[in-house]
Amino acid sequence: MKARVLVADDDAGVRYTLRGLLEDDGLTVEEAVDGEAALARLDTEPPVDLVLSDLRMPRVDGMELLRRVAARPHAPRVILITAHGSERHAVEAMKLGALDYFRKPFDVDDVLAVVRRALGMVQLEAENERLSGEVNLLRSLVFVSPSMARLALLIQRVGPRDVTVLITGESGTGKERVAEALVRASPRADKPYVRFNCAALTPELAEAELFGHARGAFTGAVRARPGLFREASGGTLLLDEVGELALPLQAKLLRVLQEGEVRPVGEDRSFPVDVRVLAATHRDLPQRVAEGRFREDLYYRLKVVTLQVPPLRSRPEDIAALAKHFLARHTERFRMPPVQLTPTLLERLTAYPWPGNVRELENALESAVVLSPDGTLDLELLPGGGPSTPQVPSTGATLREKLDAHERELILAALAASKGQRTEAAKALGIGRATLHDKLRKHSLLNEDEEPER
Repeated sequence: MKARVLVADDDAGVRYTLRGLLEDDGLTVEEAVDGEAALARLDTEPPVDLVLSDLRMPRVDGMELLRRVAARPHAPRVILITAHGSERHAVEAMKLGALDYFRKPFDVDDVLAVVRRALGMVQLEAENERLSGEVNLLRSLVFVSPSMARLALLIQRVGPRDVTVLITGESGTGKERVAEALVRASPRADKPYVRFNCAALTPELAEAELFGHARGAFTGAVRARPGLFREASGGTLLLDEVGELALPLQAKLLRVLQEGEVRPVGEDRSFPVDVRVLAATHRDLPQRVAEGRFREDLYYRLKVVTLQVPPLRSRPEDIAALAKHFLARHTERFRMPPVQLTPTLLERLTAYPWPGNVRELENALESAVVLSPDGTLDLELLPGGGPSTPQVPSTGATLREKLDAHERELILAALAASKGQRTEAAKALGIGRATLHDKLRKHSLLNEDEEPER
């Protein structure tokens, strides 16, 4: 892809000359008549790689443009164009972050040398950022796919920014691992990192756990506790499954995020806290907002930045790397001979949709390693096969038989991913619980004494 350069100069002749020069060198060039027009262009897409700006322009001059661009996250680098005798301003500009400068009247070779050198540095910085992000995330997750590489780059960019991040994605995709990578990329990396599962406790106990409580605040409170917010002060707090938080607690959480202080249960005073909050959920929060089950103001307060973790079925190229990793881990753990990832095994793994994502893949391979003969892997132990799944012949079966077999396989997979929870399995399949009950009966997956659900 061609590098994109923005030329900002109030002299149309200079813009025309630079455009022709840079386009002949293979670059995409855009123009801005002054610094204000340049700033407006930088607010739009596609992004600009390099800005060439005259030092003296009406409204917003080159120095002010440089200051404003330097204050932006992931801003393009700036080269200034100076007039004869403006060396003092050029030195000041370099201190403010300008990458380089050249003088008017300019020499063609000098301009091209400065621009090529600058673009080389920009590309090197971008590559270093990409590699740093991938190395960071690879400490928590195994991947080779472009979608995960893109997520790694976003983590590297938002990690150092002290903002609230909402991590979304299906169950089993690795949202907690993404949170760990964010913490490592943060200036708070050496400070406390505290995790709380919002679905694990009743609302009353969750309030006391998060915000703390005074001694005697409720039955069983034999001593005061500071709460997780105060324990994490200076560091990071991950609110896992934040979509399950009860509405009264959502209001209190919003107040903490807005005011930076907590009031423990049973206390008449508040305590300041300095905590970066990360939140994770597999729920569709906009839908829960529409249903009145999640506060809209809290939703927008949490999603300052949103990171979506893609499901495994959308990145099948990661399956081989993950399988090798899990096979090595579990054969070593159980002191068994290594198991090779054969083409047949890989074909079987990539053909399955993995509704439970990475967690289901690891659990399936762990179980298969334990139950298989030494050094081999019994493919019938993997999801999508085995005695419980009908093996429809490739020839001689009707379309209805093939569809029924596939439907049965998807239902079994959804039940396995939800650990037998039929309500969750029905949601994953996009059907009602009663419909799921009927299909379980149709495929002889119900106990004979179970009554129809209506």
